[in-house]
Amino acid sequence: MSAKVTSSDKIETLFPETPIRRIITPMERLMKVETTGGIVLIIMTVAALLWANLSPETYHHFWHLPLSLTIAGWVGVADLHWFINDALMTIFFFNIGLEVKGEMTYGELHDPKAASLPIIAAAGGMLFPALIYLALCPAGAGHGWGIPTATDIAFVVGCMAILGKKIPHALRVMILTLAIADDIGAILVIAIGYPSGDGINFAALGAGIGLLALINVMFRIGVRNLYLHGVVGIAVWAFFVKSGVHPTIAGVLLGLSVPAKAVLASGKLAHFAENVGDKLSGESKDRNEKYEVFTLLKRGARESIPMQERLFKPLVPWVNFFIMPLFALSNAGVEIKLGGVEIPVMGAVALALVFGKPIGIFLFSLLSVKVGISKKPSYSWKVLWGGGMLAGIGFTMALFVAGLAFDVGDRQDSAKLGILLGSFSAAILGTIYMSIVSKPHKAEAPSENHE
Repeated sequence: MSAKVTSSDKIETLFPETPIRRIITPMERLMKVETTGGIVLIIMTVAALLWANLSPETYHHFWHLPLSLTIAGWVGVADLHWFINDALMTIFFFNIGLEVKGEMTYGELHDPKAASLPIIAAAGGMLFPALIYLALCPAGAGHGWGIPTATDIAFVVGCMAILGKKIPHALRVMILTLAIADDIGAILVIAIGYPSGDGINFAALGAGIGLLALINVMFRIGVRNLYLHGVVGIAVWAFFVKSGVHPTIAGVLLGLSVPAKAVLASGKLAHFAENVGDKLSGESKDRNEKYEVFTLLKRGARESIPMQERLFKPLVPWVNFFIMPLFALSNAGVEIKLGGVEIPVMGAVALALVFGKPIGIFLFSLLSVKVGISKKPSYSWKVLWGGGMLAGIGFTMALFVAGLAFDVGDRQDSAKLGILLGSFSAAILGTIYMSIVSKPHKAEAPSENHE
């Protein structure tokens, strides 16, 4: 039997049409449209703002409903808001880590010079907002320098989804990597600029890092059981929670640990299928032999796809249509209080986000390319500027830092209004700018180098 390649659409028609498939198929097609996830995120953001300002008591009460987990004699207590931000968002960051790992292995970040660009750009994107804030803030408010340094990756991803093919694939990868570096930088900013009394539990952090190393060793020696890796991964997350380091970092590191090369080289499965034609056509009467052949074929099909891709693609709809909208609904509800607003503080935060981010990212990127540290990106510098504008969406991490920088009162409320104003301005201006400057790009499928 000669192996005949056909499209996935033609293969899909071989399966029987069932009533449930008639309902699910249109929904699946809608979810595959790039802009749909971004539209859902915007709807949830607006809903959160309306809810928080029309009924702030019910909003805050709902998201702080207590949750508890009891295992033997151990009792864990938290609230719904914590579960979304520290547990569900770890899955979001795990998926981001998977995407970056794929690009590091066979995509845009395969070249070390290309990979260095977003890391250097992230440094500029943190330095310039801090400097602009310090230059504009009133006397006594300098402690808020860390507020505009963070980028909210979830909302940036939402804006890129709305822009769809207007965002070059290489720019998307660059912004995602930049945002990860930015998040790690934000943790350092919090640790250095706003230390808490508890500090970091280095014993728990060491245990988490040790289990991460174990996962990498298991993959290297051929242990590929996802249930086993899942149990160890949850333990890594738990130790990061205990350590005081934000557990979403564990999600990124776990995603980067997953192999991005297939076990079977491309073409081996087709060769195997060609040699078992009579079994596949149903001509064989030996049921045991058919079972063994189909089991091997199933395993071969699974191992012909990189584990990184097998985990990444099924998670995308869950992230886009469940985790990110829930995150927006639970975090975007900022109560707008205009009484006692300190205009200089609000303006310093907003301007630092809107102008500091694109200036820092653009200048550090340009400098790193000019001195030969990084490779010039495949997209234009004006498109990179647009990416820097979108990175000005600070939002949730910025709100968190504002709570650490200032005590509850007019100054903290002013900083939060500045975050809201700056983040929305960056999102709107960046989206409009990119829709004008950037031409639609075809979806780019990176070539894979299978082992």
